[in-house]
Amino acid sequence: MTRTLLLGSALLCLQACDGASDVAYRSLTHDPLLFSRTVKDLNDIVLENNFAPMVASRNYAYATIAAYECIAAGDTAYASLSGQIRHMPAMPLPQGDAIDYPLAACLALVKVGNAVTFPEGSMMTHHAALLRMADSAGMPRRMLEQTRAFSDSVALAVLRWSRSDGYAATRGASRYTVNDSPGRWVPTPPMYATGLEPHWREIRPMVMDAAAQFMPPRPPAVDLRNTGSPYHRALMEVKRTVDSLDDEQRHIADFWDDNPFKMNVSGHVMFATKKFSPPGHWMNIVGIAARKAGADVNATVAAYAETAIALFDGFISCWDEKYRSNYVRPETAINAEIDQDWRPYIQTPPFPSYTSGHSTISAAAAEVMTEHFGDGLAFTDTSLLEFGIANREVRSFREAAQEASISRLYGGIHYRFDLEAGNRSGKALGEFVARRLRLRR
Repeated sequence: MTRTLLLGSALLCLQACDGASDVAYRSLTHDPLLFSRTVKDLNDIVLENNFAPMVASRNYAYATIAAYECIAAGDTAYASLSGQIRHMPAMPLPQGDAIDYPLAACLALVKVGNAVTFPEGSMMTHHAALLRMADSAGMPRRMLEQTRAFSDSVALAVLRWSRSDGYAATRGASRYTVNDSPGRWVPTPPMYATGLEPHWREIRPMVMDAAAQFMPPRPPAVDLRNTGSPYHRALMEVKRTVDSLDDEQRHIADFWDDNPFKMNVSGHVMFATKKFSPPGHWMNIVGIAARKAGADVNATVAAYAETAIALFDGFISCWDEKYRSNYVRPETAINAEIDQDWRPYIQTPPFPSYTSGHSTISAAAAEVMTEHFGDGLAFTDTSLLEFGIANREVRSFREAAQEASISRLYGGIHYRFDLEAGNRSGKALGEFVARRLRLRR
């Protein structure tokens, strides 16, 4: 699916600009909506290229950090993340006295996003569009050149740093070993795909001290035959819930499904449909919240960066547990012991059940966003409208995170204890990120 570049709408704004070139270019580059549109462009490319959710979180983290470092260099109210993220090196200093830092943030995000997506080069049309926009709006050539040079230096430094996080080594790591031991995760229909990213816990965290820092308690022992066991009761709750969903529960399940690659089966025909992955959904929410809060461009960039960091570490934390417990999905257990034809409402993703990734990363993101925008910011989440799914009204980020979490029970892909453990770990992680990182001086 080809999308119209969102930057095109920014270029149309030039028609309304008067002859005052300084006002013209600043009205564009300092508009927080331009940065949110640039993140959305990255989000669309991540979607189109089928990045797994945890890989997508890495794309967002490094790209938004590069953008934030440009902002911090030009605003003494913001502190560099170098040193706060212990392994992050010092970033290049601005060279020149005529740098437009918000434009540099957009350019750096695009340059890093271009390098960590594939095929490499996917975002350079956006990079060129940003430069044309600034030039057409009357930005002085000297300022444009200095801005581009500074953004390139930051992007290069962030990319050099990113290469030491272990990602490349995991590309050639061993695949998940499937066996049918009782209670162990096995691939599920219709794709029967092997375990996704079993080595993700080996990726270097941003803020956590170690992948297991927020390790949850052990899940209940899998006991299918004892109808009074905690496991059996939790399993039956999944089945009863899916079998009796009301319209509101279906909407919640559909809205937070966030399956980046759903395989649909119709007779002998199989075809895939795409939506934003969970981190992509939360990146959209940052933009919605920033607009609702009236945040300026610098505050908007800071919120994107810290939320992306929480999402990135959240996946490492959760995947550490997923491939420690290797816990069976409800669909597998119900098919084996109760009803071989039963299917969940949404498609079971290809990795172990405990804990819930959506619960973990959503709770982490909600804590960081609450730190930026407060606990009472109500907003309309329009993220899924482009996929034909109606909006949802939420009263706070924490409420959105709880709704994202319970959607996995309504969808039939998680036990309640998966959700509860993920919520606790994610909340603790989000609080930790908010305490350790001090973006505002």
